Amino acid sequence: MLLAIDTSTSLIGAAVHDGSAVLAEVTELDPRRHAELLGPGVHRCLAQAGVAPGAFTAVAVGVGPGPFTGLRVGVVTALVLGQVWGVPVHGICSLDALAAEVAASLERRAADLLVATDARRKEVYWARYAVAPGAARRTEGPGVARAADLPRAVRDLPAVGRGPHLYPDVLHAAPGPLDVRPGVLAGVAAAALAAGDPDGVLLPPEPLYLRRPDAVARAGAVP
Repeated sequence: MLLAIDTSTSLIGAAVHDGSAVLAEVTELDPRRHAELLGPGVHRCLAQAGVAPGAFTAVAVGVGPGPFTGLRVGVVTALVLGQVWGVPVHGICSLDALAAEVAASLERRAADLLVATDARRKEVYWARYAVAPGAARRTEGPGVARAADLPRAVRDLPAVGRGPHLYPDVLHAAPGPLDVRPGVLAGVAAAALAAGDPDGVLLPPEPLYLRRPDAVARAGAVP
């Protein structure tokens, strides 16, 4: 029994997965109120699934990349729940979940895909994937850059996430998700756990910030 949390994009949410399917998923679309919305969302998700906290065997959390404050809220919440429940906490690259959602909708052919999410500062968080029906493999990234500064071979790929909609003059939007769905992230984590994680999908529960925070200590300041 797995609880999955993601706060790496504008969609804040949680999902309960029983190892075979998603039992419940609760999401709120808000790019700023991660701290206010996540806790109540987790509570509602557990209630909808009808699962008591003591039933969980693991927690999965999207570790980004994503904006500093929102990402920290999700990772810290997952770590606290894991400690309280006495279960392991596994990190998942949030971009992997977006690619996995695209792969789940493919019926026949394989293709290369760009996942690009909003990194603010006129930049995107990005990664390149080889996707096939039911499978997505990251081949480059994750990284952070201005959309126009991505290599031409990457910019020309069909792209999902909010990046291609923010920068339509540079990136090429393809049908697919805009934000990370916790239910999809739960499925990625559950599959990796069931298989023994041969591809190294499970990561330490530490945020992938990819760049330094805006607020830094002054030189000579006392910690």
